[in-house]
Amino acid sequence: MINSAMDSLLAARLQMAFSLGFHIIFAVIGMVMPVFMSASYWHYLKKKNPDALELTKLWMKGVAIFFAVGAVSGTLLSFELGLLWPEFMKHAGPIVGMPFSWEGTAFFLEAIALGIFLYGFERISPWKHWFASFMVGVAGVTSGIFVMAVNSWMNAPQGFDFENGVFKNIDPFAAMFNDAWFSQSHHMTIAAFTSVSAGVLGIHSFLYLLGRRKNLNLLAIKIAAPFFIISALLQPLSGDLAAKDVAKRQPIKFAAMESLFETTRSAPLVLGGIPNVENERVDYAIHIPKILSYLAHGDLNSEVKGLNDFPKEHWPPVAIVHVAFQIMVFCGSLLALAAVLALLTIIRKKSLASNPWLLKLFVLVSPLGIVAIEAGWTVTEVGRQPWIIYGFMKTKDALTNAPALQLTFYTYLFLYLFLMVVVCWLFYRLILVHFLKKDGP
Repeated sequence: MINSAMDSLLAARLQMAFSLGFHIIFAVIGMVMPVFMSASYWHYLKKKNPDALELTKLWMKGVAIFFAVGAVSGTLLSFELGLLWPEFMKHAGPIVGMPFSWEGTAFFLEAIALGIFLYGFERISPWKHWFASFMVGVAGVTSGIFVMAVNSWMNAPQGFDFENGVFKNIDPFAAMFNDAWFSQSHHMTIAAFTSVSAGVLGIHSFLYLLGRRKNLNLLAIKIAAPFFIISALLQPLSGDLAAKDVAKRQPIKFAAMESLFETTRSAPLVLGGIPNVENERVDYAIHIPKILSYLAHGDLNSEVKGLNDFPKEHWPPVAIVHVAFQIMVFCGSLLALAAVLALLTIIRKKSLASNPWLLKLFVLVSPLGIVAIEAGWTVTEVGRQPWIIYGFMKTKDALTNAPALQLTFYTYLFLYLFLMVVVCWLFYRLILVHFLKKDGP
């Protein structure tokens, strides 16, 4: 059993890491797949293409599965916040309760609209029925943005006065629309569309290459491709804005992302490498002169603060943050390259399906969006450590004093692994019924 406070903190953080890492997958799918479902149904209503109706119902079933599991995992997360971090909830609850409640409202609206859409075929007028699908997508994206408002507040806490360890004079609107809200919201929303559209393209490209239901899979590719191209090309621009924001508000996190130990003018960009924290250097890395200064402040000659400007007890785990950041950038760059190639194909007025190599590329890069999401979330959360509320409350001070945290860690781990098995089985059955047992044109 866990006895020491340090082991309790590790168990609690590991539990939250697994929980958030699991839930975020369903969160981004819940944001984006309803939009695809609505786009497919719109295509059916406009062109009366029966493949579009079948594709709509296929994606509808997927949305229902992921919505249900996402609701379960999200509910577990809400219990964990109160169970593991009571001091955080005690002080943060009155401040960020508004976006939490609005997220709950968006979730309920999404559930209602999804129910109407699931059971509304031939019961309500077609365009009212489509509007229900559209509202599922709007509520899903809105719900994600409200959640990001809470997380961004943890990185840029505002909307209160802090006196003698007490949060006073709370302004919930200032807290919600904090300095980090816009950069985190647009970066996460675009990342959600990039990752999910890449996954959709990969799955349907794979099935198309197998020769299964080619017309249906080609339609799915045509619907998903514009979302993928636009979001994957916007992602680097969004990332640049987000990086400049982090460099301004959380310079210690930015230094950890690049493993920059000494404050440097005309700082080089570090590609790859393994941080050697003990000797304060990055081994096996490629350094591109001056680029980091430009990325941080828009000036090749600007000064970038290094980790040594801050007390070591305030350093985040540098190696984890640096490697996660490099993985995120690498995956995002490959996805942007794939988007460029797809765009060039369309500009040349060629069908995406006319290039088997492009479909194979879609299959290869399809997991990278989720990998980038997980890596980026690691940068955001681990890079904020040792703070749970940046600059005001350390993670260890928010921890519960309840015993047996090891037991809750294993319990929640089992629950999430069980949910993962259930989802994989349901998803496999969904694909099996629609494709693997049925050859088509």
